[in-house]
Amino acid sequence: MTSSKSHDAGKGREKAQDKAQDKADDQAAVDAEKRQLDAALEEGLEETFPGSDPVNVTQPAHSKADHHIKRRD
Repeated sequence: MTSSKSHDAGKGREKAQDKAQDKADDQAAVDAEKRQLDAALEEGLEETFPGSDPVNVTQPAHSKADHHIKRRD
């Protein structure tokens, strides 16, 4: 019976380690995305400096007035 308990405890530790690894992987993905956005913003700032308008990293949504413009989505 002791063997069964230690086996179950081992499974519990493995699950906890898997959860911790998943959380670390998720955080790494968030950090990578933030670095990518920061790099894009920095590049935009360098290319438009000096300028009066702030840099926009994202593309605005289509408007009704843009129906005649062909865009790649």
